[in-house]
Amino acid sequence: MKINILAGAPQATIPPLQDSETKWIGVDRGVYTLMEQGIMPIQAFGDFDSLTELELKHIQDVFPELKVYPAEKDETDLEIAMNWALNQEIEEIDIYGATGGRLDHMFGGISLIYKALQKNVRVRLIDKQNTLTMYKEGTYNIKAHSLYKYISFVPFSLEVENLTLKGFKYPLHKRCVPVGSTLCISNELIQQNGTFSFTKGILMMIRSND
Repeated sequence: MKINILAGAPQATIPPLQDSETKWIGVDRGVYTLMEQGIMPIQAFGDFDSLTELELKHIQDVFPELKVYPAEKDETDLEIAMNWALNQEIEEIDIYGATGGRLDHMFGGISLIYKALQKNVRVRLIDKQNTLTMYKEGTYNIKAHSLYKYISFVPFSLEVENLTLKGFKYPLHKRCVPVGSTLCISNELIQQNGTFSFTKGILMMIRSND
């Protein structure tokens, strides 16, 4: 099963939300944004401090048992939503609205991708310009995408061992890439299909457009 989550980043950073066949979770203002676009979330989480009283009342009319979390708490609204999703029978989560605003919220979202990876759940952060995914060691196929020309690989662990890139403009063969390196920023596929592989570490892949 797959779940989409919409958080509360600025509206201008969020791509069109047209995946109506997938179940949605709304987080804080993301609940209201989904409802505005005619998408009814299956769950709503947050302290809703970014909404007006009228907007919150509208959500409460739809979710009469809505729990409004305190603003001061140990988990972000997004983590509360992620914890709920990870307790379902789930394989994939796409998160929208977690980038493009506050950097602390963005890095918090990236940390949650790592948390999900430990449970073997694939998570992507998606905005109008980028997608970000995280991988354990292995071999992965990658296809060219008309919206995302550039592909970057960034270590999330202290180092990534034996990183190999095939089908790329800048290929790589069994290279150790330490955290802090920009070696694998702004690469491109030169074929419709490519592969990347590594034998140890945690690797982030970011696909970006112009």
